Amino acid sequence: MNKKVLAVSLIAALGGLLFGFDTAVISGTTDALSKVFNLSSSLLGFTVASALIGTIIGAFSIGGPADKYGRKNCLKVIAFTYLCASLGTAFSWNWYSFLVFRFVGGIAVGASSVLAPMYIAEIVPSEYRGRMVALAQFNIVFGILLAFFSNLIVSYYVTGPAQWRWMLGVMAIPSVIFFILLFFIPFSPRWLVSKGRNEEAKKVLRYLSNNEEEAAASYKEITEFFKQESAKGKEVLFCKKYSKLIWLAVAIAAFNQLSGINAVLYYAPHIFQMAGAGVKASLLQSVIVGGTNLVFTMLALSVIDMFGRRKLMLVGSFGYIISLGILAATFFKYGTAFTSSSAVIVLASLILFIAAHAFGQGAVIWVFISEIFPNTVRAKGLALGSFTHWMMAAIISWTFPIIANISGGVIFTVYAVCMVGQLIWVLFVMPETKGVPLEQMNKKLGIE
Repeated sequence: MNKKVLAVSLIAALGGLLFGFDTAVISGTTDALSKVFNLSSSLLGFTVASALIGTIIGAFSIGGPADKYGRKNCLKVIAFTYLCASLGTAFSWNWYSFLVFRFVGGIAVGASSVLAPMYIAEIVPSEYRGRMVALAQFNIVFGILLAFFSNLIVSYYVTGPAQWRWMLGVMAIPSVIFFILLFFIPFSPRWLVSKGRNEEAKKVLRYLSNNEEEAAASYKEITEFFKQESAKGKEVLFCKKYSKLIWLAVAIAAFNQLSGINAVLYYAPHIFQMAGAGVKASLLQSVIVGGTNLVFTMLALSVIDMFGRRKLMLVGSFGYIISLGILAATFFKYGTAFTSSSAVIVLASLILFIAAHAFGQGAVIWVFISEIFPNTVRAKGLALGSFTHWMMAAIISWTFPIIANISGGVIFTVYAVCMVGQLIWVLFVMPETKGVPLEQMNKKLGIE
C-alpha cells in the first residue's frame, strides 16, 4: 500500500485518539467530581452523560458541514474544539461551567466519530479499507489507554484538590498536535469531485496512488459513479430505498452501546472499587483493561480484511455473553462483600469483555457504517449511525451509577441479554462487506 495513504490515514485517525482520550479520561475524576460539586449518583451520571449529549448533537449535525466545507476543514474545527473543551474543563469554576465544556467536548467527539472514518474510507483502496478505517478505532483505543495511563501518572505526581483538573487538562497537548498535522493532509478526492473540483481531485489521486494508471482508474470510477448519482437528482437518506441501510446502521450502533462498553470505560475505577480495590489499584487495573483493548484492537486490525466483518462480530458476541454472564453471577454472589479471589474474577471478566469488544464491535462498527452507504448520503448515514451510538451511550452512562448502586448483578445481566440479541442479529441479518468497492456496495446490498 502507498505509504502516503498510510500517513494521511494515521493523521486523520488522530481524531479517534482524542475521541478515546476524552471518552475515558473522566473515569479517573468521578470520585473527585462527586465531592467537589457535591453530586448524587443521579447527578454524577448526568455529569458524565453531559459530554454524550454533546456527541449526539455533534454526530447528527456534522454531515451538512462535511458535505459543504469538506472533511479536512471540519476536522480542523474539531481539533480546535477539543482544545477549548480540555482547557475549559480543567479551569471550570463551578459545576455549570464544567457541564458546558464537557458538552462542547462531546460535540467534538461526536463529529470526529463521523468524520475520521468517513475521510479514511474515501481515500483508501477497497482492499485496504477495513484495515485503514479501523485505524480510527485503533486510535480511539490508544486514546483510551493513554487516558487511563495519564490518570495513573497524574495520581502519583499531582496531589491535592487540583489533581482532577490536571487529568482533564492534559488533553490539550494532543489536541494541538492534531490541529497542526491536519494542514498536511489533502482534501478527500470524492468530496472534490462532488464539488466539481476535478483537477484538484486528480492531483490528490495521483498523490495517493502508486502510479498514473491507478490514479486514472480511480478517478474514472469515482466520476462515473457521481454522474450516475447526479442523474438521479438530490438524494435523501430517509426514503424507502435506503431503509435497509438505515436499519443496519442503527442496529450495529445500538448493540455497540447495549453491551455496556461506555459504562465500563467511564466507570472502570468505580467498578474495581465496587469489587474491593483501592483508588491507586483501581487506576492501575484500568490501565490493564486499556492495554487489553489496544492489543485486541491491533489483532482485529490485522485480520479484518481477511476474515471479514461478520466473523469478528460473531467472536465478539460470544465473548460479550460469557464475560458479562460471569460478571453478573459474581456480583449477585458477593454483593459488596468481595474477597481477593472474587476481585480477581471481576478483573479477568472485564479483561475478557474488553477483548471481545475490541476484536468485534470495536473494530467493526465504524468500518461497517462507513462502507454501507453510497457516496451521496454517506455523511448523513454515518451521522445517523453515530447519533444512535451516542444516544445509547448517554442513556447507558447516565443510568449505570444509579442501577449499579442497587445491584451490579442486575446491570451486567441486562447487558448480557442485549448481547444475545446482537448474536442473533449477526447470524441472521448482518451482511458481509469486506473487499467490496464503495461504488459497488449498493449492488452488493441489493439497493437499486
